[in-house]
Amino acid sequence: MTRKRHLTYFFRAIAALLLLGWIGACANTESTAPNASTSETSDLEALYWSRIDSSRMSFTEADVNFMTGMIAHHAQALIMSRLAPENGAAESVQRLAARIINAQKDEISSMQRWLRDRDQPVPKIQIEGLNLMVEISGQPYTSYRDMHGVLSQEQLEELAGARGTDFDRLFLTYMIEHHSGAVHMVENLFSADGAAQDEEAFRLASDIQVDQRTEIDRMNLMLDRLPDLS
Repeated sequence: MTRKRHLTYFFRAIAALLLLGWIGACANTESTAPNASTSETSDLEALYWSRIDSSRMSFTEADVNFMTGMIAHHAQALIMSRLAPENGAAESVQRLAARIINAQKDEISSMQRWLRDRDQPVPKIQIEGLNLMVEISGQPYTSYRDMHGVLSQEQLEELAGARGTDFDRLFLTYMIEHHSGAVHMVENLFSADGAAQDEEAFRLASDIQVDQRTEIDRMNLMLDRLPDLS
């Protein structure tokens, strides 16, 4: 279903561009009525961009809920990843944590912009140590705590208290669980009736799914290479 939608968007865009090019070529050869051809091309371009603009408004409640929830979900990953340098994580784990911070901060900004562009409430995030505060329209948003992969406050404190190899093992274990939760959220979005029809939402969700799965594979390998506790 993912590949099919992507190809659909691609071929539609190509078809529109080819049609514009054909009309433009006709305009160059039809010297008897240049004004009419130019007008037709302009009208077609206007129609094309109008449809692009209107497609941005083809979203569902499931799309909005996904963006809202994933913003909070990603925010907790920032808390977890920021612990790596100060807790003596291995260099490889610190590099991974830095990549997670950069990628998920960018995705949070993209999802906030998606909501803002569609006149939807935008979650505001505030992080203080291990504490994450999320507000929507001035009201606390706490339902994200029940999402797949979200750590409890006790688990965050356990992670914060670990050092060295113990931290590495716990961080990788918890982050695999956290990433798996994000993948689950994307799968739920794609299975929702009428959801992810908006091209930007589809692209955001697809990128998150691919990135998280790739990092899960990498973290499983890193976890296997850690010294045996016994």
